[in-house]
Amino acid sequence: MTKSFAALAALTLMLASSAASAQMLKTADTAKGKTFVDAKGMTLYTFDKDAGGKSMCNGPCAENWPALMAADDAKPTADMTIVVRDDGKKMWAYKGKPLYTFKKDMAAGDTNGDGFLNGAWHMAKP
Repeated sequence: MTKSFAALAALTLMLASSAASAQMLKTADTAKGKTFVDAKGMTLYTFDKDAGGKSMCNGPCAENWPALMAADDAKPTADMTIVVRDDGKKMWAYKGKPLYTFKKDMAAGDTNGDGFLNGAWHMAKP
């Protein structure tokens, strides 16, 4: 009976972690099409200079493009992975591409960062 309970508890924990990740990454329709958004409905972006599961947006870049941070105990699920930033903090990535919001997006649905920096920033699309 103890083995069954332990297995059930582990399964429940995995499902809860998956549900938390799935709830965190939502989609929304914008004037530029469907995109991923954070829990506040703010558009999420990817950066062309990010490669190999590493964020290249640090320092002043990170001030303008805040990372979609992950809790220390967050676990990757399906297409949602975790990237460790240069400062040691964790952030979410979709299919290996780190996710960011844009400081100049003022309201849910804004897409001011799409195409920014000579097209290096893109809305994160499903």
